[in-house]
Amino acid sequence: MPIKVAAILTCFRHRSHANVVLENFLEPYLFCGRRVDPRKEFRVVSMYVDQFPKVDMARGVARDYGIKIQPTIAKALCQGGKRLSVDAVLSIGEHGTYSFNRLGQKRYPRKRFFDEIAQVIGDSGRPVPVFNDKHLCYRFDWARQMFETARQMKIPLMAGSSCPLAERRPAVELPRGAHVAEAVSIHGGPLEAYGFHALEVLQSFVEARAGGETGIVSVEYLRGQQLWNAAKKGRWSLKLAEAAMRADLGTLPRSIQQVPGEKKVTSDGLLIQYADGLKATMLNIGKNDTRWNFACRIKGERRPLSTALNVGPWNNRNLFKALVHSIQDHFRKGRSPYPLERTLMTTGLTDAMMRAAVHPGRPLLTPELEFAYKPRAFKAMRENGKSWKIITDAMPEPRGIDNSGR
Repeated sequence: MPIKVAAILTCFRHRSHANVVLENFLEPYLFCGRRVDPRKEFRVVSMYVDQFPKVDMARGVARDYGIKIQPTIAKALCQGGKRLSVDAVLSIGEHGTYSFNRLGQKRYPRKRFFDEIAQVIGDSGRPVPVFNDKHLCYRFDWARQMFETARQMKIPLMAGSSCPLAERRPAVELPRGAHVAEAVSIHGGPLEAYGFHALEVLQSFVEARAGGETGIVSVEYLRGQQLWNAAKKGRWSLKLAEAAMRADLGTLPRSIQQVPGEKKVTSDGLLIQYADGLKATMLNIGKNDTRWNFACRIKGERRPLSTALNVGPWNNRNLFKALVHSIQDHFRKGRSPYPLERTLMTTGLTDAMMRAAVHPGRPLLTPELEFAYKPRAFKAMRENGKSWKIITDAMPEPRGIDNSGR
């Protein structure tokens, strides 16, 4: 019997997260150069859609793939009945028309989605795996509630970014038991939406250092010249940032403050102080929505470890094939391939970043992030680049559901 899946969506339009996640449940896809046919194991049986934009895809996909759109989240999980009748839940609370709060955080209804999902699961007495797309919630206190509810109800909950699963160029690994002194993660997009991804990339590397994750004691947001002056004072490592950009660009420009061929933007960054003494910096450099770079300095090593994460053709769209492969593993086994604590941490970091951005240059203590956790090896869930020898930049990107895996 296939695993029956309910999809809870904010909206479903071209290139939305609903599109790029669900298409890999509905059609074959490529992972590490291998064809995976999800239709043998999974069946999306119902959808709840919060908003229907003019360019809506939900109705057409539902018709083409025999999926029933239900009027409520509870009805979607119960397939129109009164009791839970699915085996797994996709909660994709990204994209759509939602307001921003005073900090510039978009009020996506991820907490509301989760609460209604948990209510149905609780009433049934049968915990089923749930995936929560991106960070848990824009508010950390609500995210902590989601984390605790899942633990108390024994709901296998997975969340997080697609970016840590991208192909690494070069294919570096953090050595087991490495003592990391300093790390840098770089992106090229909007502060909250892409800063979260860069923080997940950072955390996916540094959590594997000697001793595991120990927690974060403070952050500080810097912008423009304030950021570059801090580098001159040695508060963060320009050499590490250059190593990360070299992995991305191949050669270094005269200054990484202006990436050749990209629109001039004002860079900003977040200085992060960990409880065990590790220093890390999340930087926004240039204007490139597919930029995800990492570098770190390991104690005792002269040369930094650095890499650029390659998302594959069609901008970020193919990046979701590895993420969906991980989600399907989670639905199959009832255990996330990597700790939920990672995304709880990066959810809190993102929230702290937005609060710190109100007062650039002023350190913000983060006692709520002073928690420890152990990492899990997740290399088996990462794309190795073989898929991009089959799907190439020369292939046109599908407008609808991607069936290039056929």
